[in-house]
Amino acid sequence: MRVLIIKTSSMGDVIHTLPALTDAKRARPNITFDWVVEEGFAEIPRWHPAVDEVIPVAIRRWRKEILKTWGSNEWKQCKTHLRKHHYDLVIDAQGLLKSAWLTRWVKAPAAGYDKKSVREKVASYFYRHKFGVDKDMHAVERIRSLFAQALDYPKPETKGDYGIDRRRFCSATPEAPNVVFLHGTTRDDKHYPEDYWRDLAERLTREGYRVRLPWGAEHERDRARRIAKGINGVEVLPRLSLHAVAGVLAQASAVVAVDTGLGHLTAALNIPAISLYGPTSPSLVGAYGENQLHLCAGDYLVKNGGEEIAGVEPAVFSPLTPDHVYQQLQPMLSKKPVAC
Repeated sequence: MRVLIIKTSSMGDVIHTLPALTDAKRARPNITFDWVVEEGFAEIPRWHPAVDEVIPVAIRRWRKEILKTWGSNEWKQCKTHLRKHHYDLVIDAQGLLKSAWLTRWVKAPAAGYDKKSVREKVASYFYRHKFGVDKDMHAVERIRSLFAQALDYPKPETKGDYGIDRRRFCSATPEAPNVVFLHGTTRDDKHYPEDYWRDLAERLTREGYRVRLPWGAEHERDRARRIAKGINGVEVLPRLSLHAVAGVLAQASAVVAVDTGLGHLTAALNIPAISLYGPTSPSLVGAYGENQLHLCAGDYLVKNGGEEIAGVEPAVFSPLTPDHVYQQLQPMLSKKPVAC
């Protein structure tokens, strides 16, 4: 049985889909998946052993020049690739109009969420097979439920398994004890205060841990440099590929992350991590997996008597002080790390 998955973005959404493939492969050993995904995330599906071919798309780029894209060789090649194989089913795990539209180019029946469950209701009209899934479930469990119904097997009651072999990212030389700070995210109000990062880095380096700071964009590099300035044992990494960042995470003693796609990658690699949430909630899309701890600034606002700390930006994070994070990090660091 060959199935095409459409789950194009974002990084966290793509990673959230992996446990459903593990479920399906265990229930249907003869199944093979191909996957349509945004070009920037094309590495991720290849990490799962049930995936055969990956079909990169560039919808984010294409929709800026729709008319030019429509007649381009790039789009023609994409259509050819979508029709290269006979598929028994195409599953739209995204639930958006842009992803549902892609199912029209595949010669196979389409499955997806029904109109009460889908993110954009119009998308459900593109599916032959429509399934109801509770919107209050975590994103990983929603996708696992969709796959179970679409492929007709009982949804497992066990915790989802991302199916990634972390050893593929490990180097021959083990890293010294280190903590990775995932400080970059998309919205200004989701950033943990820089002074708080520096305080936490100073505490960890005094305890003998290296602190490693990856970055993706130039402004993230500048932030990393400000966090590291004057603190021995804090390393601003060079610009790395996604695979190389996974290698850094795979060999971390622990990770501290804001609400970001790389936090979900950390969870998929089963690395102990603390994820920091200010204006967002982890209930539906938080880092999913073992050894994943969510700290919500709002909970500490209550403990702080309902008052934010003056002079801290973004203010929403002010009650979630480095002291609170450090206290929660200590039990993770005291455990014997999982061998890479």
